[in-house]
Formats: sequence, structure tokens, C-alpha cells
Amino acid sequence: MSKPVLIDFYADWCGPCRMQTPILEQLGEKMGDSIEIKKVDVDDNMDLAMKYGVQVVPTLVIEKSGKIEHRLE
Repeated sequence: MSKPVLIDFYADWCGPCRMQTPILEQLGEKMGDSIEIKKVDVDDNMDLAMKYGVQVVPTLVIEKSGKIEHRLE
């Protein structure tokens, strides 16, 4: 079984995205190797943002075994 992946869809110009970055860093430290956290800049990765249906930033997607388990916008 693969570990969960938290994908943070963000943009550099997004204030709330910048505010949540330290929270995600703390989460990564607390969870260690039990979760993988990936940051995706929507301006540089529009194709990936479209694949996940991202329409607003920040959007957090939790994926496990290739399936979306939860989504927060």
C-alpha cells in the first residue's frame, strides 16, 4: 500500500497560499515519512492543475494509491 500524498496547488501571488506554507512544512515535519507533500505551482503546471480540476488556489488534494481521497479548496 502506498503512502498518502498531499498535493498543494498554489501560486506565488496568492496570499493565503503563502500563509499556509509554514503550516504544511510543520505537518511534513510532524508526519515524517508517513506522508509525501508535493507543491505544484499552478502558473508553471497548468496541465496538472487542469487534470485535477483546480479552479482556485490554494487547493489541497489528498491522494492515496492513485485515487483522490479528499479535496480542500
